[in-house]
Amino acid sequence: MSLVAPDPTRTVPLPLREQADVRDRWLTERLLDVLPGLMDRAGIDLWVVIGREYHEDPVLATLLPATWLSARRRTILLLHRSDDGVTPAAVSRYPVGQFLPAWTATRATGRSTERAQWAEVRRFVEQADPRRIGVDVSERFALADGLSHTDHRLLTEALGPYAERLVPAEELAVGWLETRLAEEIAVLHGLNRLVHEVIAEAFSPDVVTVGTTTAFDVAWWIRQRFHDLGVEPWFQPTVVLQRAGVPLTEEQGTLLPAVPYDAVVRPGDLLQCDVGLTSLGLRTDTQRNAYVLRPGETAAPDGLRAALRTANRLQELTTAALVPGRTGNEVLTAARTAAAAEGIDGDVYSHPIGYHGHGAGPAIGQWDEQGGIPGAGDYPVHPDTAYALELAVRRPVPEWGGQCVRLGLEEGIALTDDGVAYLDGRQTEFLLIG
Repeated sequence: MSLVAPDPTRTVPLPLREQADVRDRWLTERLLDVLPGLMDRAGIDLWVVIGREYHEDPVLATLLPATWLSARRRTILLLHRSDDGVTPAAVSRYPVGQFLPAWTATRATGRSTERAQWAEVRRFVEQADPRRIGVDVSERFALADGLSHTDHRLLTEALGPYAERLVPAEELAVGWLETRLAEEIAVLHGLNRLVHEVIAEAFSPDVVTVGTTTAFDVAWWIRQRFHDLGVEPWFQPTVVLQRAGVPLTEEQGTLLPAVPYDAVVRPGDLLQCDVGLTSLGLRTDTQRNAYVLRPGETAAPDGLRAALRTANRLQELTTAALVPGRTGNEVLTAARTAAAAEGIDGDVYSHPIGYHGHGAGPAIGQWDEQGGIPGAGDYPVHPDTAYALELAVRRPVPEWGGQCVRLGLEEGIALTDDGVAYLDGRQTEFLLIG
């Protein structure tokens, strides 16, 4: 038994047992210190989160102990806000970590057990007498819409007259998912550092043999490397090529690279990766760029370096616009307006990140929608959150005969009361392969 709490920033990844210790400690801290304020902000006295085995509410996984890899049978969690804080209780066939057991299953089986479980939910509600009972239903956010039709019906039937107090818990669910502890942000620095190291290794002569290796080969190498390091991607890594003589192609109103994924890497190519890993229940999402040196070159062409500087400037304009209280659409508008004033041709499509890669919180554009996102884009920015700062610029490259390059960047950032901080820095120079 470990007598000292493991330091999750010590190494990535931690052994599985220590990862579980860290995640359970975080959950306790979040229930004690984060959830009460979120429930007050949303005006919800009782939060009911329900999931069935293999059909879980996305929120449920973030409330379960680390040793629970899924719900078991029907798992019902009741989080009651009172003057003393939040009381977490479980109406479940099995004990649920630090949740108080609010029901003990009898010897009854089948429907009798199910009725007894719902009757205990009713009894708990009668005793708590909440004014507003939050449930996870939402039109705007899939991650806050986890209550199934069947469980909603059964809950409504069980509550009887108390069902009139049911309200959507969208704001609460999104707030719970998007809010990061200080230690979680510290860990995200370490996770992003690992990603940056893997990208630097992938975009090197140790992995890329010019004239033989394809972009597809590099993408699969990255995935295998993550696996070998004890972390897993949350999406298939991609690597795209751009090169002189192969102009961008239009797709859904925007210009995208046209070099096939199975194309062999050549001197003078620009490579861009998009990779993300998951560890300790948190996720990363990163895009960085490399240039393949031609014989005699020691750096990327000036035109490409100018494009990277322009992308860095768009990052600065976007982070300046990322102000708590603004909606995602307002951040998008402010960033694009500032970019246009400086003559930058670019798109901003950043998103929250945390428990999920495309996480809960304000949508800040999409690559194919730069006019704002109805619904998700109307949600406000809050501090103590993390984002994938994702964007791209288009700029002609004189050394490519004036051909336009689309240079994309994606970096992890954290927004706290101190402002925006990059998670293990950002790319300001090309990685070089040569």
